[in-house]
Amino acid sequence: MPDFPSSRPIGLLPAILPQSPVRPMFRSLALAASGLSAQRQRIETIASNLANAETTRTDGGGPYKRKVTVLQAASADTDRFGVPQTAATLGTTAPPNVPPFGVPAFQVPGLSVGGLGGDDPRNITVPALPSDDGQHGVRVAQIAEDASEGPLVYDPGHPDADANGYVRYPNVRVSDEMVDLLDAKRIYEANATVFQSAKAMLKSAISI
Repeated sequence: MPDFPSSRPIGLLPAILPQSPVRPMFRSLALAASGLSAQRQRIETIASNLANAETTRTDGGGPYKRKVTVLQAASADTDRFGVPQTAATLGTTAPPNVPPFGVPAFQVPGLSVGGLGGDDPRNITVPALPSDDGQHGVRVAQIAEDASEGPLVYDPGHPDADANGYVRYPNVRVSDEMVDLLDAKRIYEANATVFQSAKAMLKSAISI
């Protein structure tokens, strides 16, 4: 082992770390953690929609409005993964269409793997790590409210029926929410796998 001078300050380690091979592992941990946080919030929002699928009157006086988790790429100037809120229960008015977003890939050399048709090896790259252009994963931009109207159902005996006997129900479709829930669960599990893999690699690198 190299003989480091005894006068070398311990505080120099953080300055060396940015050039260290383990740096991408820390970054992959941060990226996976941001994905876990975002999908957890998405799952909680979907759960709220399902729980209020039959809520015909809220504190605001009307039926419950479906909430949507709006995600965006997190930048270096984002201090924390916060969720902007208004005075309403969960959010603000949703834009008609949420623009697509993405995190530019940071490529790392992949391991040699066998092809689908035989033993022909090939290299793969996994675009799972953030680049140095300021992108640091994904965050929840807002919990938006779906402004569309829910179905109008004739039910004159309902306590929230209008003068004509119609009740306005929430704009929540249980089937759509279940599809979104399964999608969020799948992405959450994928991020959890990335996090555990990066954690294991980092532990192995530190023990060397």
